[in-house]
Amino acid sequence: MAKAKTSFVCQECGGVSTKWQGRCPHCQQWNTMVEFVEKSTSAHQNRFAHLAQTAPIKILSEVVATEVPRILTGLSEFDRVLGGGLVPGGVVLIGGDPGIGKSTLLIQALSYLSIQHDVLYVTGEESAEQVALRANRLELETKNVKLLAEIQLEAIQTALQSERPKIAVIDSIQTLFSGELTAAPGSVSQVRECAAQLTRIAKQNGIAIVMIGHVTKDGTLAGPRVLEHIVDTVLYFEGESDSTHRLIRAFKNRFGAVNELGVFAMTDKGLKGINNPSAIFLSQHNEDIPGSCVMATQEGTRPLLVEIQALVDNAHVPNPRRLSLGIDGGRLAMLLAVLNRHVGIATFDQDVFVNAVGGVRITETAADLPVLLSIISSLRDKPLPKGLFAFGEIGLAGEIRPASRGQERLKEAAKLGFKIAMIPKHNMPKQTIDGLTLWPVSRLDDVVNYLR
Repeated sequence: MAKAKTSFVCQECGGVSTKWQGRCPHCQQWNTMVEFVEKSTSAHQNRFAHLAQTAPIKILSEVVATEVPRILTGLSEFDRVLGGGLVPGGVVLIGGDPGIGKSTLLIQALSYLSIQHDVLYVTGEESAEQVALRANRLELETKNVKLLAEIQLEAIQTALQSERPKIAVIDSIQTLFSGELTAAPGSVSQVRECAAQLTRIAKQNGIAIVMIGHVTKDGTLAGPRVLEHIVDTVLYFEGESDSTHRLIRAFKNRFGAVNELGVFAMTDKGLKGINNPSAIFLSQHNEDIPGSCVMATQEGTRPLLVEIQALVDNAHVPNPRRLSLGIDGGRLAMLLAVLNRHVGIATFDQDVFVNAVGGVRITETAADLPVLLSIISSLRDKPLPKGLFAFGEIGLAGEIRPASRGQERLKEAAKLGFKIAMIPKHNMPKQTIDGLTLWPVSRLDDVVNYLR
């Protein structure tokens, strides 16, 4: 038997090195190299490797591409993030903090899917009795849900090939181990091998497999980075421990759009989808308050209204604080410099705090304009006009740049009763929107003039 080969894999970029190094030579990240024991192969197995048959070569234009029908999970928000539902033969990886609701979501989906399809739930972290207790607490119909409490990969492979379910859930990939490897469950080599073998079975048999993955303290999926490259879809479960709301984001999807967002509410009967998530990200104020501005953001194909709050106060230390929650801190510092340079509004002696209400994280640059509007409103201690919302990117020269999908943002805000839209001049719609007054701006000077 040939000796097992040991290498070191970077958890950030997936780069391989023959020896351990403190710094990855590929992505230059520190302390990311983890030992990986490669699967050994005997010389007898490789003797006739040159005689192996290869798949026939085809002309791409002659390949018939058919649209694969989606499998609806019964949870509309989950289907939205998946791109319309599960795909036969597709592999989905869901990550999230412990106790956030990953297992609850999937047992709810399997309960609905079991009405029309054969399903299998493989539990490696909990016993069969614990899964049954959760299903009973949620009052789910599970008479057609097949359950397997197993962590050995070979036994799971046998069950998948004999039962041939339409959908299978693996809870979780870090608990599985292969008897052909000597590494412990959860190690890089075990996670990589188990994920690869399950993906192969899914593709060969047309089984839609959903795998649950653990996350590190930084919020990223535990295990080798190559795990995200193996699967077809990567979803992240987000949510604060003291909040009843849960968010699911798609960071990779071979069958749909990325950056899609699904919003759920955690109840005593499980997760319930929220069809109008803008309502939970908007504060309900009885009267207008300074330092608050509503922005229309875009999460994948969904327009979303989020309230941006700012607090500007006199600094009591030589170095004023710049703190942002849900907004990039570096971009906040840049916007304050632009505000001072082009319209003469200085904050060098002020503490500036900015927060996106509801715990949502906004990554697009269209948040620049509403952030500055909320800062100006707080600095002047004067509320913005009632019913105002905004979006737009601000450049270093003080210009207001357009945002993508401006028409959808305007229609969503008008549907929720907003009356005034401060938008980039290039986002002006060709047709007027009923009940909506448009304030087009092209530079920061135009913004200040509207607020006088």
